[in-house]
Amino acid sequence: MATFDDVRAIALSLPETHEAIEGHGGGAMWRTKNGGFVWERGPRKSDLAALEKIGREWPDGPTAAVRTDGNDEKEALLASFPDVFFTIPHFDGFPAVLLRLDAIGVEQLREVITDAWIVKAPKRLARDWLAAQGLGD
Repeated sequence: MATFDDVRAIALSLPETHEAIEGHGGGAMWRTKNGGFVWERGPRKSDLAALEKIGREWPDGPTAAVRTDGNDEKEALLASFPDVFFTIPHFDGFPAVLLRLDAIGVEQLREVITDAWIVKAPKRLARDWLAAQGLGD
């Protein structure tokens, strides 16, 4: 089970990342100069109402949102790990998923946060970081 301390440690371990207060919900967001890639995201009243209309509920426990590399990756995560990742009508068409921290291990969390960082990091920075990790082309 992961925590927001794990999210913070993983995100801040990535180059040129900083923590800010997310403007809509007031929680923590981890960003590069190109934008946020993971953030605290609890339910809003509008989310709960929208889920109720479609016969679903917000899961218990702490949740975060994480960017994906497009909607295909989003759909793959949702299909592959339905106990970990979920979405809401507010995120329709937006390349991000919600994740249940109490249902994800730290290594899988590290993978999805790193993938999200690669999406939002400056391209040269991401390419150089990947090469330094032995993961580049």
